[in-house]
Amino acid sequence: MDVMVIVNLLRLLLPLLYAVLVVMYGVTFFQTSPRLERTKHPALIAVIVLHLSYLTARTIAFDHPPITSLFEIMTMLACCMGLAYLYVEFRTHVQNTGLFVLSLALIFQTISSLFIRDLLVIPEYLHSLVLGFHVSTALLGYTALSLAAVYGLLYLMLYHEIKSSRFGMIYSRLPNLETLESMSHRSEVFGFVLLTLAILIGVIWLPVVFKDISYLDPKLIGTIAIWILYALALMAKRKGGWQGRKTMIVSLVGFAFVFLSMIIVNVYLSSFHTFH
Repeated sequence: MDVMVIVNLLRLLLPLLYAVLVVMYGVTFFQTSPRLERTKHPALIAVIVLHLSYLTARTIAFDHPPITSLFEIMTMLACCMGLAYLYVEFRTHVQNTGLFVLSLALIFQTISSLFIRDLLVIPEYLHSLVLGFHVSTALLGYTALSLAAVYGLLYLMLYHEIKSSRFGMIYSRLPNLETLESMSHRSEVFGFVLLTLAILIGVIWLPVVFKDISYLDPKLIGTIAIWILYALALMAKRKGGWQGRKTMIVSLVGFAFVFLSMIIVNVYLSSFHTFH
């Protein structure tokens, strides 16, 4: 089968597959369904494999990693969300929070599939697979940190219900506080490791491509600041004994810092990271 046929087929198919996942995880969140409970995890793995196949096929078809436009980045983000959630689900064996994460992946992939355009003329450096790996690890790292914030928010919602003695749907269907804290922490560690890898690749490889690179680049400074913030947070948990509600608030504050710093850098400050 021609590679372009695979690209176009998966582009149309992926939003439908994510929609099926959201329905499966949604049904099992609100009610008991042993059949869906057994099949949703293998279904998630299958969709992630197909999504990775789609990204690989696009790379082959256009001779560059899918990082050259906003809508290519959106399909990368959708895949990263699925991968990060799959990692947490695998490590914790908790499968009833997928609705919250996979709904975001569905939105990003749907927008990407509707509006993605194939750029045929791009700067030479965007053909580099090393650059693609650098961007992929950064996106996956930021996605995992975002996932940590999602679990932090769910933790605080459940904590509020317990403190208020209101035991409704959130209390009955979410994991307990200890499990949510563990899921947030595992996501944070996963994201921190990948962000570290992205920084190392950037520091070593990017100067080879960009001769006029400056280590005072706004996005590089912002990324290192975020890395330091999460390094301190993880150290406080490990060495300082921080746990519970305090660490969940730190996760949300960290994500807010990530969000705001990325907006400021991308909108108001120039950077060699602007690929166009």
